[in-house]
Amino acid sequence: MTATTQDHDDLAYDVFAKACPSRGTLEHVTGRWGGLTLGALYEGSLRFNELRRRVDGVSEKMLSQTLHALERDGLVHREAQPTNPPRVDYELTALGRQVAERLLALIQCVEGSMDDVLAARTRYDETRGAL
Repeated sequence: MTATTQDHDDLAYDVFAKACPSRGTLEHVTGRWGGLTLGALYEGSLRFNELRRRVDGVSEKMLSQTLHALERDGLVHREAQPTNPPRVDYELTALGRQVAERLLALIQCVEGSMDDVLAARTRYDETRGAL
């Protein structure tokens, strides 16, 4: 075991610590495009343009960057088919499915609470506007 491997194995991950590598992964997962991409891929394997249509509003550049980050983190698998033109499919890894399940629970909670959120926004805006 090398010193680097030993250091890595002894590391207690703490997302609140600035230098912790889990912080970057959390940012990839919870960022706007990362969360939506993982949620869309939970439905099944998608090609790039299918995914881009599903994640409405994401640019080609941002989706590409997001997929690269999620693939690097081991959450997304990219499968390139040797066809002409090339076909590339994206799907969640086992870890990606675990993360996406938790994200989808959060998404469902937010969507189910939007009436309360919108009412709170109205109250907040009315209070702030009255000052």
